[in-house]
Amino acid sequence: MKDDRRPATFGQTLRTVLWSFFGVRKRSDHERDTASINPVHVVVAGVLATAGFVLILLLIVRSVVR
Repeated sequence: MKDDRRPATFGQTLRTVLWSFFGVRKRSDHERDTASINPVHVVVAGVLATAGFVLILLLIVRSVVR
């Protein structure tokens, strides 16, 4: 059986990582993504998403403390 799936783009991988932060995924989407995503893209997207999340939290805390 030949698998004609194309590798996911960085944007698709970033979307997958952001959905994983939210914690809601369909099993079919998860299976499709794990077959096509690049592990290096997952690491980079995870670091970027985490940094963005931390920055947003810092901005919220600074605005509340003022």
